[in-house]
Amino acid sequence: VVRRELNEKKKKAPRIQRLVTPAMLQRKRYFRSQTRQRMVLGKKLKQDYAKRVVEYRQEQKELRAAEVAKKKKEKKVKA
Repeated sequence: VVRRELNEKKKKAPRIQRLVTPAMLQRKRYFRSQTRQRMVLGKKLKQDYAKRVVEYRQEQKELRAAEVAKKKKEKKVKA
């Protein structure tokens, strides 16, 4: 522990929880890397979801177009 002198009689040392130790730095690196990994994963999932939504909308558009075409055909046959 690093101590500093205030005067000849009194010395002051930082609290243990404030010490910058190799283990604490490693823990900090680990937590940051976990956060980065979650961000990358979230970004990938978001892209996959957006792609799937586009596909789904296209499918729905085609189904709707087929339904409308079917109704138009029935209308023509009746007339």
